[in-house]
Amino acid sequence: MSDTFLYTTTLDPRAKPLIDELIFEYDSRYGTYFNAEGAAAELNRYPPEAFAPPHGNFLLLLRDGETIGGGAFKHYNERTAEFKRIWTRHDLRRQGLARKLLVELELQAARQGYQRIYLTTGFRQPEAVGLYLNNGYTALFDTSVDPEIYKSLPFEKDVRHLAPSYRPEASDLQPRLAVAGR
Repeated sequence: MSDTFLYTTTLDPRAKPLIDELIFEYDSRYGTYFNAEGAAAELNRYPPEAFAPPHGNFLLLLRDGETIGGGAFKHYNERTAEFKRIWTRHDLRRQGLARKLLVELELQAARQGYQRIYLTTGFRQPEAVGLYLNNGYTALFDTSVDPEIYKSLPFEKDVRHLAPSYRPEASDLQPRLAVAGR
């Protein structure tokens, strides 16, 4: 069993299983709660270029060549990357894969010059809330009240310590494979 990271684009055919499963999961949890079109509309809200270097990136986690997870980030502001679509395959959860993805995305965002991470998750995703709180993210909402009153739950994390003086080189902006054994 070999896990690798692949930086690519949302248009990569290997991304389709991740996106299809995200749509199914979000629709199962939220239906049309946020909008009449459901999860597909949310996932298609941003063009592929939003998740492309130099301002963003799109990551897949592959196991023996098969997509088992992924995530992305895009430009939020000059010093902040916004994480989106962090996901692991439903039958492979509780193995630390989401944490691996989160750590790799943080490192890549820092390599691309970002100092802070911002992200949101939905109120019906307690596993995601736990993931972020257990990995150094600060909740930007009152965690002691029913999360449904907020609907969207924002978090932030400072990542300046990861690569404070790094500026991306041309080779960093190309799709690449990396070993996922962190």
